[in-house]
Amino acid sequence: MSAELRFSRSDSRHPAPERSVAGLSLATARWCARRGWPVHPLAPGRKTPAANCEDCRLPGHTHSSCTCLPDGRWCHGFHAATLDQRRIEQWWGAHPEFGVGVACGPAGLVVIDIDAHAAQPPGRDRILPGIAIAEHVDLTGLATGFHTLGVLAALRGVVSPADDASTLRVRTPSGGMHVWYRAGDGRRWHCSSGSSRGRALAWQVDVRAHGGYIIAPGTTTSAGIYTRVGDTRQPAVLPPWLAQELERTGHLPAANIPAPRPVPPRAQQAVLAAGGGRNRTRHMLAAVLAPVEACGQVSEGAGFSDALNRAAYTFGGLVAAGRLTQDEAERILKETAAAARPGQERRAEQIIRSGLAAGLKRPLTSGSRP
Repeated sequence: MSAELRFSRSDSRHPAPERSVAGLSLATARWCARRGWPVHPLAPGRKTPAANCEDCRLPGHTHSSCTCLPDGRWCHGFHAATLDQRRIEQWWGAHPEFGVGVACGPAGLVVIDIDAHAAQPPGRDRILPGIAIAEHVDLTGLATGFHTLGVLAALRGVVSPADDASTLRVRTPSGGMHVWYRAGDGRRWHCSSGSSRGRALAWQVDVRAHGGYIIAPGTTTSAGIYTRVGDTRQPAVLPPWLAQELERTGHLPAANIPAPRPVPPRAQQAVLAAGGGRNRTRHMLAAVLAPVEACGQVSEGAGFSDALNRAAYTFGGLVAAGRLTQDEAERILKETAAAARPGQERRAEQIIRSGLAAGLKRPLTSGSRP
């Protein structure tokens, strides 16, 4: 790497993109589904999934046992994503104000989400995880994901994904960019957040893959429209160099180790019934917290609120059973939530209070019934 690197904010600018390739939300959803990309509704004017029904917001409720999905409702975000054109007509025909989200995993997509929020860079060890940047290297002006991804591409002697005209690129209202690729080889790539201290490709560069969703081109939010850049409408196969970088930075699951899953109520009861004292309880706490911790690997689309709510509900049951003090439960939950979603402490505290209060009414003891 050159010892003299300078950047300007103009590096992230491109010619103004044309308007949506599909136009209205219904047409956009149909267009995506025809390409094999399962779609789900987004709340009007927002980047988040349409709200769950009242029953699906109850503490302890999960998508795995929900009857809303087979009944054709959109609860649980990207878990409800569909290719069914009749269901798409039902959802967006009745609610044209909905935006369109695409479930990346089932669609076989890996999307590089480049942020353009000018900010002070973190320590040099976090700009390009796993790649040392010596102190004598001048990083004056480095402020966005366009810059960090450009540096990574330059080191590898390739074109930055932001400038890859061979694949679908979408300009975001904030000035960032989504670069869409197909997994190609069927590997289940993981999501990540560029601000994470764990898995990350580059600072201010997120990865959307299994366990996440991406906003479809043509979707309008209160901040603006997601617009296609250039003439390419289809994602290209993930470039080999980029696949190698994703593998290097931990975006593939370890061999024979399943991805974290919420602990079903019956499994919780089985652990408690088995006894084993504090060690057994600690193992259970780790399992219950795993879905919350996993949300730290993706900036959105991971179901953080639901995961934290379920964890707090279970912790409340443990407190009510005398296996954990309420102070311990609150501290552990707050620390885990803060690590997964820094800057959202107030929201997390509200979810924790609500989940704990509900769980306290149902002690998790060996004699309990799920």
